[in-house]
Amino acid sequence: MPPSSDSPPNLGCTPPACMSSHRLAPAFTAGRLQAMTVESHQIEVQTRGNNHVVNVTDDVARCIESGSLRDGTATLFAIGSTAGITTTEFEPGLANHDLEAAFEGIAPKDGRYLHEETWHDDNGHAHVRASLLGPSLTVPIVDHRLVLGTWQQIILIDFDTRPRARRLILQVIGE
Repeated sequence: MPPSSDSPPNLGCTPPACMSSHRLAPAFTAGRLQAMTVESHQIEVQTRGNNHVVNVTDDVARCIESGSLRDGTATLFAIGSTAGITTTEFEPGLANHDLEAAFEGIAPKDGRYLHEETWHDDNGHAHVRASLLGPSLTVPIVDHRLVLGTWQQIILIDFDTRPRARRLILQVIGE
């Protein structure tokens, strides 16, 4: 396995310790250039690996609520190549069985992966699963709140074969 650069520092995203930065980005409004603000936050999540599903909705919401942007979009990105982010209803059946069963049907843990032969490790299936799910998600923000459905939560799935400290980057663009 190649060296990992995704070992996070011990950062959390709970006010007032939300690690954030701000900058202005150009945007076009009614034919003229106007500056928009970009805020960046970091969220650390401890996982058990092996398809651990973690609801990160509250962490993301705290960053949004503590930020200065009222309306815009939030993009959440998982650093690393063996975890993915999506939305779903976070309930025990889905989180503890159904999602894992679906990914097992697509990329079985005991399948043959050339990645494992190349690096002499055991997580080829984790890379394939994370590639299929994707590392990021964008959600609208209105009035300092994430726009999500009643039963819709933001989840991180850690497909790796060991516990990890995952670092998520949240960038908010808006005004």
